[in-house]
Amino acid sequence: MTALIFDCDGVLADTERYGHLPAFNAAFEEHNLPVRWDEDEYAEKLRIGGGKERMASLFSDPEFVRAATIPDDEDERARLLSSWHKSKTAWFKKMVAEGQLPPRPGISRLIPEALEAGWTVAVASTSAEESVRAVLERAVGMQTAGAVPVFAGDVVPAKKPDPAIYLLAVESLGLDPANTLVVEDSRNGLLAATRAGLTCLVTVNGYTVGEAFDEAELVVSELGDPGRPPIEVLANRGPAQPGEHITLEDLNACLGTPPPVPTGPPEGHVEDPEQEVPHE
Repeated sequence: MTALIFDCDGVLADTERYGHLPAFNAAFEEHNLPVRWDEDEYAEKLRIGGGKERMASLFSDPEFVRAATIPDDEDERARLLSSWHKSKTAWFKKMVAEGQLPPRPGISRLIPEALEAGWTVAVASTSAEESVRAVLERAVGMQTAGAVPVFAGDVVPAKKPDPAIYLLAVESLGLDPANTLVVEDSRNGLLAATRAGLTCLVTVNGYTVGEAFDEAELVVSELGDPGRPPIEVLANRGPAQPGEHITLEDLNACLGTPPPVPTGPPEGHVEDPEQEVPHE
C-alpha cells in the first residue's frame, strides 16, 4: 500500500515565520522574559529541532540567564521551560483558530485525493501534537484530519534530523518503506526521512530555500494548485515529470512508479510544431 507522510511546519502551512515565531515572542512577553527573536535570529534557531529545544537554548546564554534570574536547578529549569512552551502552544493554536495560517498550496487538495485513492496518509513532526493537529484540521477539515494519524511532540527521544519519528510512523502503521513518500521542507527533515530509509520530496519555503537537498528525489517551490502560477522544479532526480502542480501521479513516480503514458493527444488538441517541449 502506498503511504504519504507530511511534515507539519513549512509543509502543511507556512507556520514558522507567521505562526511559531510570533507565538514564541508572545510567550516571552507573557512571561516577562528579556528576549525577542527577530527573523534572522529565528532562522538560526530553526537549526534546532523542536520548540522546547529552541527555548532551552536560551539557558546557554549567560546574559539571558542573569537578566531573567534563571535558577541553576535543572528541575526548576525544566518546570520553567514547560510553562513557557505551554504558553507558546496556546498562542500558536489561537492564531491557527483565527485563520492566520492558511494551508500551503496543494495540501487541501492532495491529502483528500490520496485518502480517496486508498493511500495511507500521516503527519510526522517535531512540534507539539496540539499544534500539529490544529494546523492539520485547519488545512483539511476535522473529518478528513480524523483519518490522518499524527506522530508529533515528545513521542520519540530525539528530534529531526534523527530518523526516530519516521521510524516510529513506519513501524506503527506497518508501512513498506519502499512505498512510502515523505514530504518535507528542510534539510533536517530530509535527513530524518532518508536516514529512515524513505524517499523524500521537498517543498521549500522562505527559510529553507537556500539549504542543500542533494538527497531529495524531487525539490519544488510548492506543491501548487490549479489556478495558481506554475510550480518551479528546483531539482528532479527521478521519473516524475511535474506540470503546473504536483499530482498523485507525480508522487507515485517519486517512488519509482512512472505516470501512465498518454495513448494520444487530448481531445480537441491540435499539434503545434513550433511549440517547445516542456522542461523536465
